[in-house]
Amino acid sequence: MMWVALLILSGLARAAIPNAMLRGMQSLPKLSVPERSIISPNGTALPSITTVYYFDQLIDHNNPGLGTFQQRYWMNWEFYEPGGPIILMTPGEVNADGYEGYTTNDTINGLIAQQQNGAAILIEHRFFGYSNPYDNLTSESLALLTIQQAIDDLVYFATTADLPMPGGDAVKPDQAPWILIGGSYSGALTSWTMVNKPGIFWAGYASSAVVEAITDYYAYFTPIREYMPQNCSSDVQAVIAYLDGMFAANDTAGIQTLKEAFGLGDLVHVDDFASALQYNLFDWQSLQPDVGPGSMFFEFCDALEVKDGVSAGPQGWGLDNAIYSWGNFWNTTYYNYVCGYEDAETCLGTYNTSQSYWTNVTVDNPSRSWFWIVCNQVGWYQAGPPEGQPAIVSRIHQPIYDERDCVNMFPDAFAYPPQPTVAETNMMYAGWNVNISRLFFANGLRDPWREATVSADGLNKPNTPSMPIFEGDGFHCSDLITENGVVDLTVAAVQVAALSYMHDWLAEWKPNA
Repeated sequence: MMWVALLILSGLARAAIPNAMLRGMQSLPKLSVPERSIISPNGTALPSITTVYYFDQLIDHNNPGLGTFQQRYWMNWEFYEPGGPIILMTPGEVNADGYEGYTTNDTINGLIAQQQNGAAILIEHRFFGYSNPYDNLTSESLALLTIQQAIDDLVYFATTADLPMPGGDAVKPDQAPWILIGGSYSGALTSWTMVNKPGIFWAGYASSAVVEAITDYYAYFTPIREYMPQNCSSDVQAVIAYLDGMFAANDTAGIQTLKEAFGLGDLVHVDDFASALQYNLFDWQSLQPDVGPGSMFFEFCDALEVKDGVSAGPQGWGLDNAIYSWGNFWNTTYYNYVCGYEDAETCLGTYNTSQSYWTNVTVDNPSRSWFWIVCNQVGWYQAGPPEGQPAIVSRIHQPIYDERDCVNMFPDAFAYPPQPTVAETNMMYAGWNVNISRLFFANGLRDPWREATVSADGLNKPNTPSMPIFEGDGFHCSDLITENGVVDLTVAAVQVAALSYMHDWLAEWKPNA
């Protein structure tokens, strides 16, 4: 939902993101494009699913006179038979190139298409990738990047597009059932669209859907703390408490010593240092049920907890060893992984607003486009928890840290740190109060975005036949990927339930007379 705290890029590409918030950016898991041929039910060879199509989308749905822009989309109709549903998804806050696999049965989208003889479409979100109303990402242009414009894009596409498949000019929502699918932010967009524009999409599937906009989203780290190895959590909490204690006591010398233990002595501001320590935790978001011990997150925990082949008990090895081993991991492995050849202040600092990271307004810059939505409408600032709660991230990092970055990124729009309009967003699009028929919610217990979904702790939203809510043991959007159901039976149960509901709901659909 979103920054999915990392972009989730890997290796040195991350060095271009000196902002913890964007490292937690929500994005969908990627999967490779199948190498098999795409064949229609009658045996006809179909275009490659990487074929790009273009739709004339309205620049401004409130002012159609401004004209249109070219919105990219991809399509697969290998399972389609007349009368089948049209399944639409946007991958949300990313360049959609590389997400074409979401039109195949390697995903829940394609499984539904296969079961129901439907066609699957992937459409790029406005202001991401190369679907841009304007040739820049200035504040002036991004004024047209809103949740409502994104909703209206999906509706306008469904109601006016002539699709490239045979008979594709006669499958509008009054002629064929449309299913809207999304995950993370685009999962929220699925819910928000069905609330805001009822009657267009017959059914919806929302995976890890962050339906509730929240400014102070410290709960991002709750599932991580709950499900990460307990010894690792204990030692991380010890280091964080030590840092926060020194900050409260204004022990600048002690903080400097701690920074140097991590090879970050040149990082000037303590809030940037506190933010940097979150980076290891954001690696949790890239985990899936089939990811093993070799992942970066578990490499980090092993570095803290395994000594001479022996793992620490639930309490960890204690503060001194945690500082040494965590710092050593940064010095030997993680710094190069995050920063490459950049110095610490260039890589991790957020106070030099002349850096190109803040000033680059060229298109296909997902960090900038996503940041605009975050700063204005949804928040989700991944901060330290309130006093009295266990903390695996520093309380030095508060929402104001990220709100200040909104000014860094968009000085023309914000003269001072803005408060995102989360109350208005939740009121307009229902947030946790969503109650829409034929909308299937799928969530994961180990998803760091869980607490913004309808499966948030204490929400106790009922699972009903008209709006089912299923939760497996998965991570972020795990249920979207077919293979995750093979690896994890709880994820498979979510997928099977979704297919059953879609079968029953689509049997009820009737075309308009």
